[in-house]
Amino acid sequence: MLIIKICQILFRFIRRIIKNSLFTSMKNFGIISFIYLTVFSMVNCSHIEQNLESGNKIFIVKDFNPLANWKNKTKHSKILLDYENAMKGFIIPSINQVEEGVFIFNFLIKNTLTKQQNFYYKIYYQNESYKFPEINKADSTIENEFAHENFYGSWKDVKKQFLITKQIPADNKYHLIENSFCIIGNPRNEKKYYENDINDRWKRNPRVGEYSFLLVVTTKENIINNKIPEYIQDISKKSKDRFVNPYYYYLYGDGTKLLNTMIVKSENFLKVLAKPDLGKGIYINPLQFNKEKYASHFTNCCGQDAELFNNSIFEQFIHYIDISTQLNNIPVISDIFEDNYSKIDYNWNSTFYEKEELISTTSRTAPFPCKSVFSDKKNHKIIIKNLKSNFGNWQKQNVGVISRHGFIYGKHTVKVKLTELLNKENMWNGITNAIWMFTQSQSEWNWRRDCNKEGYLANYWGGDQDKRVKKLGYSEIDFEILKTVLYCPSYQLPPVYNRHIPNQYNINEWNIPFPQEIIDTDDKIVVACTNWDMACWEPSNFNAGCHSITYKNETFEAHRWTNLYRAITEKKLENDDELFGSEYYYFQIDWRPTEIIWRIGPNKDNLRVVGYMNNTITSIPNNQMLIIITQEFHNTKWWIGSQYSQENIPFPKKDIIGEIYELTIE
Repeated sequence: MLIIKICQILFRFIRRIIKNSLFTSMKNFGIISFIYLTVFSMVNCSHIEQNLESGNKIFIVKDFNPLANWKNKTKHSKILLDYENAMKGFIIPSINQVEEGVFIFNFLIKNTLTKQQNFYYKIYYQNESYKFPEINKADSTIENEFAHENFYGSWKDVKKQFLITKQIPADNKYHLIENSFCIIGNPRNEKKYYENDINDRWKRNPRVGEYSFLLVVTTKENIINNKIPEYIQDISKKSKDRFVNPYYYYLYGDGTKLLNTMIVKSENFLKVLAKPDLGKGIYINPLQFNKEKYASHFTNCCGQDAELFNNSIFEQFIHYIDISTQLNNIPVISDIFEDNYSKIDYNWNSTFYEKEELISTTSRTAPFPCKSVFSDKKNHKIIIKNLKSNFGNWQKQNVGVISRHGFIYGKHTVKVKLTELLNKENMWNGITNAIWMFTQSQSEWNWRRDCNKEGYLANYWGGDQDKRVKKLGYSEIDFEILKTVLYCPSYQLPPVYNRHIPNQYNINEWNIPFPQEIIDTDDKIVVACTNWDMACWEPSNFNAGCHSITYKNETFEAHRWTNLYRAITEKKLENDDELFGSEYYYFQIDWRPTEIIWRIGPNKDNLRVVGYMNNTITSIPNNQMLIIITQEFHNTKWWIGSQYSQENIPFPKKDIIGEIYELTIE
């Protein structure tokens, strides 16, 4: 505001000097002009000058307030997403938060002509937390090639372009103009998010984070003479088959040259965040468990009724089981924690069972709904259980929940008490604790940005000969925490140790101790941070093997098996007792347009970074994703070099319990 006042005073002072003809010679006029231009360049007044007087001689606008009816009156107001009946998409604000479910905005306008007249106005909003800069980094005169991906909008009805004010009298007074808007999904009404002529706004939900607001006020002449392009007045339109970001147009592009126009970016922002109630029940997907067959398993907090469909935050997650990951498991049932299962037990059981005695199986999914997942309405939490095994009913059953509302980008933080992985003997229970994000759909509406260098590998399970495609919907970002080994830095990939061939007749040849490099980290588990980029070669530093990347003076080692491998992973050793022996722990995936940051810690306000990647080494997904929290029995053949084999770990004697206390997205 001080800069604006300085600009205004200097501008009026210099104009008065010129008007009074105190400087009549061309030389002095040139000096004044130079002073004028220099002052305004120094204080960056080009837009302010236009908005105050010189670029607009017929009206003045002030006191733009985009959130006049919102209860939080700070410059950085906050609002929680309302999950009630939000399956069709979030509306900000909802009908539960503000009367009629709209924000009221207003501004004051003064007519400086000698006759009454109407003016034209329009409001825009844009998510500022998760956006690309509006201008090109190398050339500030052109729009950033990804600025059209930013989440921006205007009126809910995009066909409603500039609105007309009431008649503003020429009385040298300010008059109040008031209207309303809301932030909604698919604000450009893009047809790819429609189905059966219905706008599925949930397919492009509003982003979390901070929103800015832009008011544009102009004259009838600029509207009827098409001085403002149709694709800016109606943001559903394109220019040369491409959307144009209105913030770019007005703040940096041709909109800065408009005469008799005021462009006002509010000093007030709105921060949108999500903190859903985990006690709202668990929905069961009818495609996995149909009501006719499984209704007897449903409860009042788990099932398929209308209340659960409309308001449940999570549904039961059913893993895809690859039949090629067959296990020949030892026929042992044990609770490794209470039975003090040791490395000697592990070596004995892996040595002395005959092949014919082994149990041929894969990891399992839940055969019935609602038996291994629970929503606690009283304590607002979710409980998951890997159900125990019995003789004759051998099972290592995966369990988890998946969210039902998708987002693009966001800082996803969970507060959980997942199962401990190691007992007092540092023996592993075979579980991988996972917090991960997964594509909401692989349909065309949710395709990722094109990969223009060779393309993506088309299929998650495809081999090296898989075809390449320019467009694809698969995306995944993972926390996977288990007992395995680091890959980087290493001169040998994979960094395996030689497994012995047991001799049943010699204790020294079947109870062979682990090598020292394994024992040195015996109480540690690995936190693996992975981005599935489907081997898109576009990033400038895309490569295989181990490569370092630095973030805030900390170096992380990223590993990719080959140039055709679909994922890149960073691993960090952590203490199992700290992560899963404590009362709870926080895990955060901070997913941004050009980078992903993985953080963990006992306190949400003091998390530490355990993984970092950016778009120089991997393709960052830009499609809508869901969050999944699981406890699962991985096949350790996926984790080459692991100390323990899943096949030689007992079936669980007791249910293995995990609890989810909180999810925030901001």
